[in-house]
Amino acid sequence: MTNDEFDLLDELYFVQHYSYLKDTLGWEDDQLLVTLQSLFEKQFIKCLYEPDEEVFDEIDLKAKAKDLYYLASKKGLMNHNAL
Repeated sequence: MTNDEFDLLDELYFVQHYSYLKDTLGWEDDQLLVTLQSLFEKQFIKCLYEPDEEVFDEIDLKAKAKDLYYLASKKGLMNHNAL
């Protein structure tokens, strides 16, 4: 797990919107998008349309990321806490 992935997972113990993550971490869009994509591919995060509506279909994060909410998955939390 990279330092960026670790830092992002720190913010995802609770559902957070993209804009919150960007503001809190102070990252540029490219850095945040790459890190979200990496965590999503590892199944370390869940993507949500709304705080209580998970995305189950395939999703293009580059196109939709700014409109979504995120939450660490159980797998992501286990890996985050193992470090």
